[in-house]
Amino acid sequence: MRVFETRYGVPGWGTGELWRRGETVLLHEFHFGLLDAAAAAADELVQRFVAFLGGEPVAFDDVELDLDWATDLQRALVEVLRAVPRGEVVSYGELAALAGRPGAPRAAGAVCSANRFAFVVPCHRVVAAHGIGGYGDAGVEVKRRLLALEGVRL
Repeated sequence: MRVFETRYGVPGWGTGELWRRGETVLLHEFHFGLLDAAAAAADELVQRFVAFLGGEPVAFDDVELDLDWATDLQRALVEVLRAVPRGEVVSYGELAALAGRPGAPRAAGAVCSANRFAFVVPCHRVVAAHGIGGYGDAGVEVKRRLLALEGVRL
C-alpha cells in the first residue's frame, strides 16, 4: 500500500505534515511558528487538527497509529496517554504508573520527547512533578497555549 503525505498550515500556529499508509498514521509532525503550507481542507483528519488548534473539543482516539517501532512499554505509555482526557494533565510518574511501570517516569519522558504523533498522542498533557515541564523545540509557551485550549492553566 502506498505511503502519502498531506501538508497543511494553521494560521497563528504553524505547519503540519501527516504521513499515512491507508488510514494508518505513520507520522504527524507539527512545526510551530512556521507557516509555509495552505490548509488542506479536503482531508478529514487535517480538518480535525485545525479544529483542535481552534479550541474545539476534538478527540483523536479513533486514529489508527503505526506502533510497530514501539517496545511493549512504549506502546503501553502511548495507549495510556491517548486515554488522558482533554483538560486533564498527568505527571511523567503518573503516566508510567498508569502504564503499569511506576518506576519508569524517564521512559514516559522519552516517549514524549520522541512523539511521532503530534496532538494524536497528547504529550502536552504530561507535566513535570513540580511544574509544567518542557515541550521540546516548541517550548513551554506552546505547551501552555495548547493546555489553555483545553482549559488548563499552569
